[in-house]
Amino acid sequence: MLKGAVAGRYAEALYEIALKEKLVDQLEAELKSVVEVIEGSEQLKKVLFHPRITAAEKKEVLNGLFKDHISGIAMDFLGLVVDRQREVYIADITAYFTGLANKARNISDVQVTSAVELTKEEKKKLAAVLAKSTGKKVKLSYNVDKELLGGLVVRVGDKVIDGSVRTRLQTLREHLRQIS
Repeated sequence: MLKGAVAGRYAEALYEIALKEKLVDQLEAELKSVVEVIEGSEQLKKVLFHPRITAAEKKEVLNGLFKDHISGIAMDFLGLVVDRQREVYIADITAYFTGLANKARNISDVQVTSAVELTKEEKKKLAAVLAKSTGKKVKLSYNVDKELLGGLVVRVGDKVIDGSVRTRLQTLREHLRQIS
C-alpha cells in the first residue's frame, strides 16, 4: 500500500514539473535509463538501498554515475528521493510517471497472456481490435503461459478479459458441482 502512495506522490510532483518545463519525454527516458542501470547492478542496489550509507554518500555515487548523462531536473529529483529515504521506490516512481505520461498521450498499456506464442499477424489483428475497443493507442506486451491451455487473457489497466480455456473449464466444473 505504501509503495503505491509514495510512488504516486513523487511521480505526480515530477510530472507537473515535466509538463511545466515541457520535458515529459526526456525525463521519462532518463528515469528509465536510471532504473535500468540500478536494476542491472547488484552492487549499486546494495549501496543505494543500504540504511547505514548516508544520503550524501548515495548522492555522490549517483552524481558520479549519472551527472553527465541526465538533466539537472532528473538529478535534483534523484537527490530529493535519496534525501527523503525513498530510493527503494525509484522504479515504482518511474513506472507511475510513465503511466501518467501515457495517459496524457492517450496510450493504454495492455498485457496479453496466451497459451502459445502469437504470430505477427495475430498480434497485429489483436492490436487493431484493442485499439478500436479502448479508443486509445495500445502498447502491448506479450507473455506465454502454457497453463492457460488455449485462448487469451487480456489486461487493460484494471480490467481483465479472460478468454482462456482453463477459466472456461473451471467455470464449467463449478456449474456441474452446483447442479449435482
